[in-house]
Amino acid sequence: MKSIFTQLICGISLLTANSNALEPIMKSEINSNMTMKYNILPKEVDNLENFLKEGIFYGRLRLNYFDFDTKSKGVDHYSFGLGGSLIYKTASYEGFSFTSGVYTTQNPFHDDIEPSQYRSGKDTLNRYNLATKGDYGNSVFAQNYMEYRYGKNHLKLGRFTMETTLTKSNDTKMIPNTFQGIYAQFQPLSKTKVKMAYLTKQKLRDHDSFHHVLAYDDSKEPFASWRENDDGGMHRGLTVSRLKDRGIEDRLIVFNLKDKTLKNSTISIDLITVPNLLSTAIIDGSYSITTDMGKIKPSIRYLKQFDNGAGEIGGANLRNNTTGYKREDTLNSWLIAGRVDFIKGAGSIRLGYSKIADQADIVAPWRGFPTSGYTRAMGQTNWYADTQTFMFRADYDLDRADIMDGSRVMMRYAKEDFDDKKVGVSADVNVLTVDLIKRFKEYPNLTAKLRTAFIEQEHKVTDKEDPSYKELRFEINYLF
Repeated sequence: MKSIFTQLICGISLLTANSNALEPIMKSEINSNMTMKYNILPKEVDNLENFLKEGIFYGRLRLNYFDFDTKSKGVDHYSFGLGGSLIYKTASYEGFSFTSGVYTTQNPFHDDIEPSQYRSGKDTLNRYNLATKGDYGNSVFAQNYMEYRYGKNHLKLGRFTMETTLTKSNDTKMIPNTFQGIYAQFQPLSKTKVKMAYLTKQKLRDHDSFHHVLAYDDSKEPFASWRENDDGGMHRGLTVSRLKDRGIEDRLIVFNLKDKTLKNSTISIDLITVPNLLSTAIIDGSYSITTDMGKIKPSIRYLKQFDNGAGEIGGANLRNNTTGYKREDTLNSWLIAGRVDFIKGAGSIRLGYSKIADQADIVAPWRGFPTSGYTRAMGQTNWYADTQTFMFRADYDLDRADIMDGSRVMMRYAKEDFDDKKVGVSADVNVLTVDLIKRFKEYPNLTAKLRTAFIEQEHKVTDKEDPSYKELRFEINYLF
């Protein structure tokens, strides 16, 4: 395992050695969320002949390595993903354009373990393909959409990524989470942005086909559960057969508004519904205060989940174990979260807190996390009923402090207090994560990221497995 990790480190020098002929302005870059941002878009053309000719290709080479060490839940393993993406955008003609993106992940090095035993790095492969075909690779056209732009407003039809509070690309592994449907973004006021979508399908990061947005496959076929929505935040009681028996087609309707009209403030409102099953409303606000000691930025989030029939079908717990729940047949619930950021020069500190009502778990299998930005740490699900989390986070820009060029470090400590009486949730844990991001000024196309996590059970609960584990993640991105 050490020899493989050494090869990964050496890969940086191999990439940089071939990075001399760079454009002054990169076509694209990796933003702070590790997703691709387009800096140069194809131009507008006045004839169909140049519609394809003036298009632009965006390339990305990608490498992800995961090392997982557990105490009792699962087996120790590593996972290695090598691949990337090639995205093509046509020129714009009368406001219309087309985008297509193919993504791949291959596993030249891997542990020979059962597909079900992968916990860390399962997104570097496709477990269903591995179990049924023995195939460690996964390739998919994750984006294919027609787009119409008019000024700052645009409309997409097809398969695409989107970023709202609960629906995200979550592009931190090899292949992003994408959706199928229609998506509109417009700006009614100079400081107000609105996003709306009607989504019929979703493709999770380790899948090669589009599937239900809120239905878990319960058919008898071996490994069928990995074909539909098997996200970690998916409700396993909302199954394909149960929805079919009730004549319910799961469709996701999304509305997101972000407003910065008030000075030093940002307000975000989300309304999300799956008709005949579930609805969620979120309001999120932040305010920046500038003082002689630096900037103080308090934020608050309130989420209300409305049960429109899903609780009767699947129950109050995401894993179908409602022991310890006050009401077993409803998903009515809420959460409240708050944080305060203290920002000074190259450093910042965040204090965060979240509480989930002692009613039902929050359902959010679309890769946007209910506690994200407040108390969620790497790989953690802390939105089960009656869960409280306290977080301390520290960021330091080593580049700005003239310590290490292009580097930034982040540390998070979270104390997750779950309900011991609820059998279907984790035992309490302490979480420590440390991230180091490295950008290369001489080679702006190249980004490397090292992440570590240490999860320790705080106290033993006799009827629950020890959730403790250690994890290492290493990622390289190269854009061309």
